[in-house]
Amino acid sequence: MHIAPLSPHDPAELGGYELLGRIGHGGMGQVYLGESPGGEPAAVKVIKPSVVDSETRQRFAQEVEILKTVWGARIAALLDADAEADPPWLATEYIEGLDLSRHVARHGPLPPLLAASLGATLAEALATVHKQGLLHRDLKPANVLLGPNGPKIIDFGLAVFAESSVSLTAPNTVVGTPSCMPPEQARGDRPLSPAVDVYALGAVVLFAASGHLPYQAANIHVLFHQVTDPETAPDLSGAPDELVPLLTAMLAQEAEDRPALSDVVQQCRAVIETHGFKVAQARRRLTTHTAAPSHVVDSPLPTVVAPPPAQNNLPDTPPQATTVVLPPTTPEPAPTLIDRTAPPSGSPVAEPSADPASPEPATTSDGPSASLPAPSRPARSGSGLRRHSAQARITAQRLREVYAAQAAF
Repeated sequence: MHIAPLSPHDPAELGGYELLGRIGHGGMGQVYLGESPGGEPAAVKVIKPSVVDSETRQRFAQEVEILKTVWGARIAALLDADAEADPPWLATEYIEGLDLSRHVARHGPLPPLLAASLGATLAEALATVHKQGLLHRDLKPANVLLGPNGPKIIDFGLAVFAESSVSLTAPNTVVGTPSCMPPEQARGDRPLSPAVDVYALGAVVLFAASGHLPYQAANIHVLFHQVTDPETAPDLSGAPDELVPLLTAMLAQEAEDRPALSDVVQQCRAVIETHGFKVAQARRRLTTHTAAPSHVVDSPLPTVVAPPPAQNNLPDTPPQATTVVLPPTTPEPAPTLIDRTAPPSGSPVAEPSADPASPEPATTSDGPSASLPAPSRPARSGSGLRRHSAQARITAQRLREVYAAQAAF
């Protein structure tokens, strides 16, 4: 997880949460790493003062109400919120790890076994959301976080109640990510059905397995035409043969031709079983392969990734980062710094080979062998997950000082 220093204009605290750094941003708001008085980490989302108006507050309040409603093991939980504050904010469970977009950009596509496991996991999570009468409407690789306990879905800012045709979106306006958007959503049809999330999940699984989305174009008008044109088939190049039939069905032009989420789970299970694994074993391997090490602000000498430039949502690509190394201060015990490009160490299952190109041992506690590429893992000393609130505050202050020293203003 990239954690950038706070700027001199960022608040130091919101709703009782001490803000330690920036972990994401968009056109509407900023997301910070926060810490509760009791030391609980949180992702604190804030609407930018420059865009706060009555409609923005209403949309933000809707997101808060939806997050109060939705729940599940694969959903980032709401911790607290105040849509009437100035600025409006909400705090959700902090998930330590890369999003799927950054993970694929850094480590490459997932092997078929793990892509199928991801599909089954997210399909089950979306089924839980749908049972609560909700649609996500903006599932994409950047909204899937690969945490230490497995993947989780975030960002319900565009979610709506499935039975409602009412929307805060202005007439003839489409909101979402076009490269993961089904044709009916791109056309602005109302009301939408659960099939919109099935399509988006197909786009996510395709991306996980091949490294690209079903439609890609430099011009957004061309992209919308590709998505809505029945004669333009999605690009499934690079997808594993065993996943192509499922992906073809999930990315069907007509909503009624797409499978139910329960069928998606069963077909992903079938792919997993053809590799000689049980679904729980594949889930554990997915988590081992994708989970990330602890964030850098736990160390008194962190390497901090500077905030990336603003990006659009097309296509989903990770930002280019620059690195700022803080000068040394009085030595004190701290967890060993971790190479941010490496995946986690330690796991309930057997460790994969350090050589990304070499297969795993023939026999493991998870069953038969499978060639699952995994980057090397550096050794860790001590507990990399220990938090020290006093030291974190010192680190945050030093981050601000370094940021201020390098700022152009």
